[in-house]
Amino acid sequence: MNIRQQHFIRPVGATLLMAGVVWLAGCGGDGGGGSSGTSMVSIAGTAATGKALANATINIDCARGSMSVAADTNGNFRATLNAAMPCMITATSGVTMLHSVAFAGGTYNVTPETDLLVSYLAAQLGTNQTGLIASFAVNSQFQQLLANQADVLTAQAAVVQNLQQTYGVTLSALNFLTTAFAAGQPGEDSDLEALLTRGAIDANGQPDAAAVALMARTGAAHPLATSPNNSAGGTGVGGIGSSGGMM
Repeated sequence: MNIRQQHFIRPVGATLLMAGVVWLAGCGGDGGGGSSGTSMVSIAGTAATGKALANATINIDCARGSMSVAADTNGNFRATLNAAMPCMITATSGVTMLHSVAFAGGTYNVTPETDLLVSYLAAQLGTNQTGLIASFAVNSQFQQLLANQADVLTAQAAVVQNLQQTYGVTLSALNFLTTAFAAGQPGEDSDLEALLTRGAIDANGQPDAAAVALMARTGAAHPLATSPNNSAGGTGVGGIGSSGGMM
């Protein structure tokens, strides 16, 4: 090879090397989790109203990542997806549409009670259920607070307290969001039947308008602070004492 050929080839080699480096950098991606903050999570539960929402469509929409699955004939569903928490869960069956929230992987039911919980949380965040769901994907403040287990579970306790005092029922499944249950069996399902009888749930299996208004009123009376320093899974923005209770 003569000197002229060497001078020609070396710059070409350097150019190809730089192109390779740029290509590799561009292909870094999140590799299934890394820099995007996502990871594989499994979410399972039961969709029911006092009877199973058989074959309901379950949409799981997370801070990042989403999946749609079908419940079985008993209302049971399971999904594994690459996502960043928290997630909003929607179960649709005919005219019935119910919502729920998941702050981590695990069991999360979708029932009229969880729908009321979403209404209560929305009021704490200064909006309503429609506004919370519509803005969830782009509102990092909503995402941050719904990822806080302490705040969600404190809101759950407030929903239980309000339902028991207003509708004169004694609920047996106080942890209705994350306790696994079977439709048609005592426990969570019998609680839903009792709430239906007392008028907290309407004939379509959705929360009655008066029950929704109750949760909106009591949730707004216990707003969650919106500090940007809140960390998911901590003691809760506003603390345990800030989000529960009757007016």
